[in-house]
Amino acid sequence: MPLTPPVADRRDHTSTHHGVTRSDPYDWLRAENWQEVMEEPETLPADIRAYLEAENAYTKAGLEEPQAALVDAIYREIRGRIKEDDSGVPSPDGPFAYNSRMLEGQQYPLIVRTPREGGPETILLDCNAEAGEGYFGFAGADHDPTHRLLAWSVDRQGSEYYSIIIRDIATGRDTGETIERTAGDSTWSADGRAIYYTELDDNHRPFRVRRHDLGTPQSADAIVYEENDPGFFVSVDKTLSGRFIVIDAHDHQTSEVWLIDALEGGPPRCVAERVENREYDIDERRGTLFIRTNAGGAEDFKIVTVSADTPAAENWVDLVPHREGVLVLDVFVIANHMLRLERHEGLPRIVSRDLRTGKEETIGFAEEAYALGMASGYEFDTATIRFTYASPTTPSRIYDLDLETGARTLLKEQEVPSGHDPSAYETRRILATAADGETVPVTLTFRKGLTLDGSAPCLLYGYGAYGMAMPAAFSVSNLSLIDRGFVHAVAHVRGGMDKGYRWYRMGRQAHKTNTFTDFIAAAETLIASGYTGKGSIVAQGGSAGGLLIGAVANMRPDLWGGLIAEVPFVDVLNTMLDDTLPLTPPEWPEWGNPIASVEDYRRIAAYAPYENVEAKAYPPMLVLAGLTDPRVTYWEPAKWVARLRATRTNDNPLYLKTHMGAGHGGASGRFDRIKETALSYAFAVVCAGKA
Repeated sequence: MPLTPPVADRRDHTSTHHGVTRSDPYDWLRAENWQEVMEEPETLPADIRAYLEAENAYTKAGLEEPQAALVDAIYREIRGRIKEDDSGVPSPDGPFAYNSRMLEGQQYPLIVRTPREGGPETILLDCNAEAGEGYFGFAGADHDPTHRLLAWSVDRQGSEYYSIIIRDIATGRDTGETIERTAGDSTWSADGRAIYYTELDDNHRPFRVRRHDLGTPQSADAIVYEENDPGFFVSVDKTLSGRFIVIDAHDHQTSEVWLIDALEGGPPRCVAERVENREYDIDERRGTLFIRTNAGGAEDFKIVTVSADTPAAENWVDLVPHREGVLVLDVFVIANHMLRLERHEGLPRIVSRDLRTGKEETIGFAEEAYALGMASGYEFDTATIRFTYASPTTPSRIYDLDLETGARTLLKEQEVPSGHDPSAYETRRILATAADGETVPVTLTFRKGLTLDGSAPCLLYGYGAYGMAMPAAFSVSNLSLIDRGFVHAVAHVRGGMDKGYRWYRMGRQAHKTNTFTDFIAAAETLIASGYTGKGSIVAQGGSAGGLLIGAVANMRPDLWGGLIAEVPFVDVLNTMLDDTLPLTPPEWPEWGNPIASVEDYRRIAAYAPYENVEAKAYPPMLVLAGLTDPRVTYWEPAKWVARLRATRTNDNPLYLKTHMGAGHGGASGRFDRIKETALSYAFAVVCAGKA
């Protein structure tokens, strides 16, 4: 018998803004007690739970059970490419080297250390023992400067409320001292006697930095900094030199940094007061601040220096001037060198500058598409940096580079236990021409010898928001599609910084629809070039990338053989109108403020996927959500699916799966995450007729 999909109740609900009244019959799916649900999922109202569980049952009966063998095959393939008993590369810090290890069959890491000069390993934290049976969102562990204590952070609901727990390394036991309801980030004072951490407000916004003195109750923790603008989020860190605690207050386009002496404490000092659309971040060396900033019209950012004693913006002096088209992504300094990661012509590179001589050296690679990253480690007084390299066909490699000698040491190469031959695959970067003439890079990976006559299916991935670029990295998961004859494609659409800051600026606010039309142009170019055919593309995106999927579903449903929308931000207008939600005020610079601006209201209403569902045929769709997700609340995908069911004119598969015990990132364990990936990829294989 045919499966009957759930039908959500329609309940009268209207709202009026700027003289426009809208009906939203599925507004009831937004729990009035959503803040409580984030911390206690069992408090979800019964009628909402019943609907979500009915959708889960429908997905299980229509997709998970019929395709169980395929899901399991893909799961086993991906898991077979992972070295389960794997170890990271030790990071030295004083007398010890710290590391993380994974054990065969285990979901979570061990945090370990060894004496720097050799000796037995000490397990500082076994996350598998701590996890139990439920969700375990591990946010990391940080040892104190004396190497006696460990502060580790965990979220047990998926709601991103983290507890910071103090452990005595000598005994291997927690001290009983716990800091609750934090954002998860923290840093130690220089003497190891206190922890600075970020506190969340009642609307789940990181708004306050407190100092916790060990041995005192959390209720006595002093307020160090409090942000009064709900549009600004706060974080806390420390300079690599160890001299300053760094408080960063920011939205998506404006930032302000405050410094505290890490040893002496005291009130924070502002580096440079916030100026709208001016961003900056800092590092420090011997009393000099090194600042990456877009001040003075430096759209792709520049690097300036200033004395830490007089850090105001009028004293900033250019060290690396702005160069249009060369985007400075990250900067850190060590004893005698400054390192910067930048992107030029779509490819990353690392530049080392000797601060004694001004001489620069560049680390780059010759592949057509690749990913490159750098890490600062724990130590400031060093001449060694660590960087990672990968490409869609080349597994990740970790190197140490001695900046004094130029010696490059390969520390680790990602192993693929089931076997991987890079020469069996091909990577290409092509350019799609957008509607306004801009060229959109598209990175492709497929098996060599694949017939490119339009008959191959394609998975096309996109994101396009917040300036986040999509790296051309290696993925053991993608191979399960590529080995089944898929072309795997990533569209580097506007909204990311793949082609510099301008690429980001031209994909947000008034220009947001460029993100969607770029993605459509990428699909059309893939079809015209013979890489795939119309109706053979499965489009995939998550979070803000899920907004992209929802938009192109409305704009060009005929292009897609299937759509995968993971925690999709599809109810954009209603979310941006609700200033009680965690991310709404900080996101107004990204999307616009429809409360204050009728222009923003009309523009968002014109593309928001939920608002623009129409009576037409839609392709098969798989939609994934998390009940305790504070970033894209569960009701956005739930409302969207309900409206699609009631409005569309065809009966293609439409599945909604809500993880009832997790948030934005899905399942917490590494194998459970693989199962979720396997389900999405099985859906893609079915849509492509390859099952």
